[in-house]
Amino acid sequence: MSIGVKKRIGESFNAVLYRFNKKLRRGGILREARKRRFHKRSQSKVKRRESALHREQKTEEFKQARRYGQSRNTRRGR
Repeated sequence: MSIGVKKRIGESFNAVLYRFNKKLRRGGILREARKRRFHKRSQSKVKRRESALHREQKTEEFKQARRYGQSRNTRRGR
């Protein structure tokens, strides 16, 4: 969706810019663009599975290290 504003006779650039910004705000285009700015595509099944397996493997390694006293911190960020 595009917004077009044509300069009227005798109208200053600031007035044209003001009208353009007003249309932009009322159309909700800027809000929509900001909302979609950080949108992430959903992962494929394969990627989700790999991530879950990696997470599970790391958890198991951490538990193993904790059993043998090689891990100092039990909870990160707390």
